[in-house]
Amino acid sequence: MALKKAGVLGATGSVGQRFILLLQNHPDFEIHALGASPRSAGKAYKDAVTWKQTALMPDSAKEVVVQECKPEGNFLECDVVFSGLDADYAGEIEKAFVEAGLAVISNAKNYRREADVPLVVPIVNPEHLSVVENRVKEAVAKGEKKPGFLVCISNCSTAGLVAPFKPLVEKFGPIDAVTATTLQAISGAGFSPGVSGIDILDNIVPYIGGEEDKLEWETRKILGNISADGKTFEPLPFEDMKVSAQCTRVAVSDGHTACVSFRFKNRPAPSVDEVKAALRDYVCDASKLGCSSAPKQTIHVLEENNRPQPRLDRDRDAGYGVSVGRVREDPLLDFKMVVLSHNTIIGAAGSGILIAEILKAKNVI
Repeated sequence: MALKKAGVLGATGSVGQRFILLLQNHPDFEIHALGASPRSAGKAYKDAVTWKQTALMPDSAKEVVVQECKPEGNFLECDVVFSGLDADYAGEIEKAFVEAGLAVISNAKNYRREADVPLVVPIVNPEHLSVVENRVKEAVAKGEKKPGFLVCISNCSTAGLVAPFKPLVEKFGPIDAVTATTLQAISGAGFSPGVSGIDILDNIVPYIGGEEDKLEWETRKILGNISADGKTFEPLPFEDMKVSAQCTRVAVSDGHTACVSFRFKNRPAPSVDEVKAALRDYVCDASKLGCSSAPKQTIHVLEENNRPQPRLDRDRDAGYGVSVGRVREDPLLDFKMVVLSHNTIIGAAGSGILIAEILKAKNVI
């Protein structure tokens, strides 16, 4: 079958570069259009970008002529557009692409709170994609052109937090209280301005602007419900799931770690062994659909006392798997654990790619 055509907005930035790497030799998608600022437009990608990935720039991208981030030219031929735009620019640009009838999967925060926009971690809540799936099917059934739509990727730290909660909620019922302290990699701050080397060396920074608020409310939307009419989302009320987060930046290149404590609403609570078994046995829907990027093991439960560690565990299942260690009883809540996820893969661009694979498997794109 012919490959689906993919575009990337913000192609010269850190998330855009990661999208390009993940699209290299992809079995479903090929790069068709790259968008960046007006100063980059008209140049071959290799001449427009300052490449900062550890892997070499894919040959498939080098000679692609960069366009401005407008829904015209090669972008109009794309089946899906991945947005790695900074939030300062994403709002109006992404809106224009959706209005032009394009499917947009965005890493930006601008539309995450919108009631009719799915906020998706693909190994956790792909069922939320049914809102756009139904929208597309209804239009096709009426003989209309496929409508454009937007899907938002979660915040990078939220992805790791919610991954173990999904199987636990399915197995044991609601979680009503969560505390989380994150140790977040510097790559999560992007390239420019990023985090100053003198600020992070021999140091931690106990503040990341806006991060704690995102972690606290995004968790409730991702684990929330679809409305009865199937068109919008109903986040869990704060009364039903209280989330308290403290977010710190640490001198790690990639991989966000979270030290998490949580309590189940239903009593009695399960045992430690039952919690571990539920995590180990969880198979995400993307794996069931046969998506090429889906992890073979969605959640890796590690028994060593000193794991997970970013350098040793972030690349499990090519960065799409989540590692959980030190699962034990908590003296205040029910349990505590350490969670590690790859922030630029399952926490960012990789989630976008896997979301697109799910949408393709469902014939939405």
